Amino acid sequence: MLLLFGLLSVALVLNARRPRHVWWTILVRWPASWVARELTPLLVVGGLLLTALLAALGALDEPTGVVGALLVLASATVGIAWTLTARGARVSVAGQVAELDLDDEDTTHRVPRREIALPLLMLRARDVRHVRGVPYTDDDERPRRLDVYLPREDPAPGVRRPAIVQVHGGGWVLGSRKEQGIPLLNHLARCGWVGFNIDYRLSPFATWPDHVVDVKRAIAWVREHADEYGVDPDFVAITGGSAGGHLSALAALTPNDPLLQPGFEDADTTVQAAVPFYGVYDFVDEERTSLPLLHPWVLEPLVLKRRLARDPDAFRAASPRHRMTADAPPMLVVHGDADSLIPVVQARTFVEELRAVSRAPVAYVELAGGEHAFDVIPSWRTAPVVETIERFLRTIHARRDAGGDRHAVEGDVAEALTE
Repeated sequence: MLLLFGLLSVALVLNARRPRHVWWTILVRWPASWVARELTPLLVVGGLLLTALLAALGALDEPTGVVGALLVLASATVGIAWTLTARGARVSVAGQVAELDLDDEDTTHRVPRREIALPLLMLRARDVRHVRGVPYTDDDERPRRLDVYLPREDPAPGVRRPAIVQVHGGGWVLGSRKEQGIPLLNHLARCGWVGFNIDYRLSPFATWPDHVVDVKRAIAWVREHADEYGVDPDFVAITGGSAGGHLSALAALTPNDPLLQPGFEDADTTVQAAVPFYGVYDFVDEERTSLPLLHPWVLEPLVLKRRLARDPDAFRAASPRHRMTADAPPMLVVHGDADSLIPVVQARTFVEELRAVSRAPVAYVELAGGEHAFDVIPSWRTAPVVETIERFLRTIHARRDAGGDRHAVEGDVAEALTE
């Protein structure tokens, strides 16, 4: 028994080191890598406790048990090393690269450490008010819905709060508002923001651009209902991970595009800041950085329902990388360097090219050892990252009416994020 447990521990560690080695096994290897990298402290503690229990029951009486115990200890050592580096991150902004300040004393609130130890507590955050299942469309028999995250305390009379729209991931075919974006929205609500966690139409029933049309409809809905939720309609940010990172970046870069707003062409769908996580930024993929299965298994047959070779313009129009303008809003891009589904090079290229075009600040945070979807739970990695995002958004919000050029704003952002 102990030998099998030791072998399993070693297998988890080895897989997490190179989960993309054989791409067609990724749907199995990525979840295993996520567990190993993002639940490391819990696995180490649980593994050592189980080993001690088995040893007390006599597992060390056999040579195989001793070997198993040694394998567990070796795996735990690697896990401890990963935990110590889990808070390592680099931020680049204003032409500077520095260590991300993950312990800034200016953080308004801390993610409760009890939620890190017991992640499911995030679902019952007592200091955040929730309004669930609010419909934001009424144009068919199944309206899309959103959940609202509000501060527990009402605002002072006449005070309007900034808003943020969260877009879930899931490869444009899966996922929902009920399991993604929760650590960030809880934290921002504690800091005085109003969050809107949205669902949107999914493929294969939906065909592009239905997905981003719904995202834009949600942005417009937030402004239309600003009075109801005490929101400042002049400051709406957007965020999302994976497919949601793609959709949030694209929505931010295509404000008021009538082709993406059928039936509500006159609505204001601008956003004042964007924070995409580990997104796909280029559907054309001329550099071949995406997983080999992305186009033939997902984008072509299910999402766009077109062939890239026959209609490259459709894929280009759906790519944030190809929709950049000088008027892009301030953006903070987040990606882990161990992402096994969307290689980090996509984020690096996107950031580099956006900086060359945009007049607004573009910050980039790269997480050492960060896996895809690392932020689903409030882990030791997630907590400081969402605290950092709050500092970025707070800085952009504070500077919105202060005037000054890009360099002045970038200086404020750099000061807020770096040591």
